[in-house]
Amino acid sequence: MGSRDLNKEQLLSSLEEVADPRVISAMSHVPRELFLPEPLQSRAYDDTPLPIGRGQTISAPHMVAIMCTILDLQPGMNVLEVGGGSGYHAAVMAELVRPGGQVYSVERIAGLVEAARLNLARAGVENVTVIQSDGSLGLPEHAPYDRISVAATAPSIPEQLKQQLKIEGRMVIPVGEDYQELYLVTRKNGFFAERKMGVIFVPLIGEEGFRERN
Repeated sequence: MGSRDLNKEQLLSSLEEVADPRVISAMSHVPRELFLPEPLQSRAYDDTPLPIGRGQTISAPHMVAIMCTILDLQPGMNVLEVGGGSGYHAAVMAELVRPGGQVYSVERIAGLVEAARLNLARAGVENVTVIQSDGSLGLPEHAPYDRISVAATAPSIPEQLKQQLKIEGRMVIPVGEDYQELYLVTRKNGFFAERKMGVIFVPLIGEEGFRERN
């Protein structure tokens, strides 16, 4: 067993306290190194965020595991991801919604959109569509969604994203600027937001997010 395989095994074992076994299994099938710049691939199974260029990061594995566990992703679901980054988080969700499920991943930075598409293709992931757009507005053409995963912090929960959730749908989203909290939003006869934990994410830039700083 190589050092990378050993590191991956140790990482997956460490996630057992915070993640559903199905999520850990999905993560075991997705090679995180394929979603990182080559100089950082040796650190693929460090449990930490890592830079992917253009001021963005790939989330720490434990955060991906926690968000996927909270969402309770199931086969056949229609999923929206906001803040696609390198494509890694989408690849894990795509594994969880197979067979029959689809992930639409929205990313605003053109260079990351192209990189994510290449990364997903190299990893053999076929049920993710990466789209360049303002993720704070969601993606109405493929709504409604069973699940929405937001990987950037918003000033408040965007109304457009709430309206694109199915009844009984779930959304996980970080909210706040200096102090951020991860929320689970569920839609029933109304919307219910439940605080889960303190987090640190890059800002959600867009019409219903933060303004881009010059």
